[in-house]
Amino acid sequence: MPGSTPMVVVEADDALWQEYQDLTVRAYGHQVEDVARLRAHADARVAVRDGRVIGGGLALAVPQFFGGRPVPGACLAGGCIAPEARGSRLWSTLLKERLRPLKEQGAVLATAWTTSTGYGHRMGWAAPSRVYSWTVPTDELRGIADGSRFDIVHGADDQARKQQQELADDWNGPWQRPSWWPAWQQAEHPGMTHYRFALPSPTPDGLLAIAFDRDRAGGRRLVVHDFWAATAETATAMLGFLGRHHSRIPTVMFQRTALPPVPLLQNHLRHAGAASATSWHPWMLRVLDPAEAVRRRGWPEDLDLTIPLALRGDDNSPSAPMLLRVTAGAGDLTPHPGARHELGLTPRQFAHWYAGGYRTPAAALLDGVHGEPRLVAQLVRATADREPWMPEYF
Repeated sequence: MPGSTPMVVVEADDALWQEYQDLTVRAYGHQVEDVARLRAHADARVAVRDGRVIGGGLALAVPQFFGGRPVPGACLAGGCIAPEARGSRLWSTLLKERLRPLKEQGAVLATAWTTSTGYGHRMGWAAPSRVYSWTVPTDELRGIADGSRFDIVHGADDQARKQQQELADDWNGPWQRPSWWPAWQQAEHPGMTHYRFALPSPTPDGLLAIAFDRDRAGGRRLVVHDFWAATAETATAMLGFLGRHHSRIPTVMFQRTALPPVPLLQNHLRHAGAASATSWHPWMLRVLDPAEAVRRRGWPEDLDLTIPLALRGDDNSPSAPMLLRVTAGAGDLTPHPGARHELGLTPRQFAHWYAGGYRTPAAALLDGVHGEPRLVAQLVRATADREPWMPEYF
């Protein structure tokens, strides 16, 4: 009987991984270069049934910034199930087994990019923010600013990478980029080049990563892969620099996740509707160990918070009461037996809150967070000091 043999998930040797690479071509409909490129940096697992590889994927041990501190995480990449094996509810088992080794290594949260957001929601994953790419006529950016106050330095060096990491902790979600990140990205985008924007100041200013390719009509366009700016003045100068390409490049595309989630681009355009947006599938977050994730995260120094709450199970059943305490920049989440919890969150709602995805109490209440509005407002304020943004697409 097809599918009667249990599936087992094992660490992939070279032969099994080659079989999985062949499978990804059938499953994705095209060659997935990162399945080979990222293997050396990842935990590679495959699902085997009846002697055949029917699924698999990579898990990358990469910390992510939340609240200004790097939190140990597992980033899932290149995963799939064979088309002939789908519909058998195998994905949740495969996902659990792909995460298990990284949880044992200390990962307290997990991140993935997926088109199956509904399925992810049911499994306790949250999509903390929408993701767009933006395309704008290059001429719209011309003359925004001359950037003359800035030294514009071509090329990426250790100083530029340090700049990027200092700016990354202003947001919830960016990677603490590992040492292999630059080489991998250069292999992904061979023509990519970097520019650093600097004033005579010890603080970080700006970093831009761009490449050239062709749009759907075959014309040339400029693609922005990284856009890091410390101030409004820096961001304006960077947009103006992109506009200098207007004589040869008709359009600039800010790659999905390239722009911070602020109305930065639209506020600089001369014509309403000049920029077109394309929505992409979002990054999703799952908190694997809520107590440890709260402890490892950064918190506002002036926050003093104590809230009894209940984290419901994946099946929406109540868990043991917990006590969330945040004071002097440190947080903890501990069991609180016998206490009457006043707030209830599902795993998905907890992940959404943890990432700063609830910008207002009204948004949290509309999403089904259960509790008195006053307490919901206190909870939201605890993580609303930074917006969710993941510039890394993997």
